[in-house]
Amino acid sequence: MNIIIIDDDKMITYALKTIVESDREIEVVGIGYGYEDAISFLEKEIIDIALLDIRMGDKTGIDILEYINNKNIATRVLFLTTFLDDEYIKNALSLGAYGYILKDDFENIIPAIKAVNAGQKVFGSNVLNTIYNESVNKKEISKILTEKELIILKEVAEGLNNKEISNKLYLSEGTIRNYISSILEKLDLRDRTQLAIYYLNNK
Repeated sequence: MNIIIIDDDKMITYALKTIVESDREIEVVGIGYGYEDAISFLEKEIIDIALLDIRMGDKTGIDILEYINNKNIATRVLFLTTFLDDEYIKNALSLGAYGYILKDDFENIIPAIKAVNAGQKVFGSNVLNTIYNESVNKKEISKILTEKELIILKEVAEGLNNKEISNKLYLSEGTIRNYISSILEKLDLRDRTQLAIYYLNNK
């Protein structure tokens, strides 16, 4: 897979390049230090994954992700940063980032890149805790959700999509969507990622 590494700290950029290139399945096709470097690579190369810092001068990693979305570029974004900031994390999630891990989690960088390449979402444990604590107070699930909603919540947390859940429970996809909307409203959550985190923290 082809990746680019963008970080305004040159020492970290080269350290990341060394770590990532120790795996033969990953090719670093470019390194850069800010928004303009990232855009230059994205315009000229086919990039599978962009490994981005989140704060880089006037333009952030979020700006790069917005550019990717606006141009309908297939590159997946994995944020690697020192900033465990609620707003950055929420923005990254809402814009479709595939991952958000901290720079001190070096041993998990290569596994995270491979997981993102396989289409999985990757978030460090500290990031998950931040998302959870920011949006949800623990509640007794059984007192909030119906039995059917509990079953569907479990399936969502295990990574099944609506079609897979509908086939498993012999319900239409529209019915599953309605159930999930109801669950989100009852738990005051925004998306399936938060549902999974909520389930794992309350099961």
